Amino acid sequence: MRNAVLAATALLVGLSAGVFFAYSTSVMLALRKVEDRTFIDVMQKINTAILNGWFLTAYVGALLLAVAAVLLHLAPGHRAPLPWLLATLVLYGIVFVVTAALNVPMNDTLDAAGPAAAIADPAAVRQAFEGPWVGWNTVRTVASAGSLLTLAIALIRA
Repeated sequence: MRNAVLAATALLVGLSAGVFFAYSTSVMLALRKVEDRTFIDVMQKINTAILNGWFLTAYVGALLLAVAAVLLHLAPGHRAPLPWLLATLVLYGIVFVVTAALNVPMNDTLDAAGPAAAIADPAAVRQAFEGPWVGWNTVRTVASAGSLLTLAIALIRA
């Protein structure tokens, strides 16, 4: 059971880390080159599209399985990977908190600006969103990658 939970946690943390990494290394770099209304329109569509079962299963499931992995390794004789699992949980917790407290509210604000074609000053809307969103996504990318790395170490120690 412990090994199955560790493997499933690695899969879901890896998938989540991959999403944040993809934004950092391609999506936002490509969108940097488009005009303001296109940027806003595409980000609004992405923010709607990402709320799907596949992403949410990986994103939320990774947190739940990381908690389960910690709990399963509290028993005497199974604690060798525990410090690494705790680090995994803390780092992934950072991803979760940054997403909920910062990136999602920024997404909501961008959506509240209305259709891109109707925004009076799209440059100002973009400027208020893009830099902070990219910065916090970088935090999510680094934290999720760190979470995956510490989980890999935990797997070796298990």
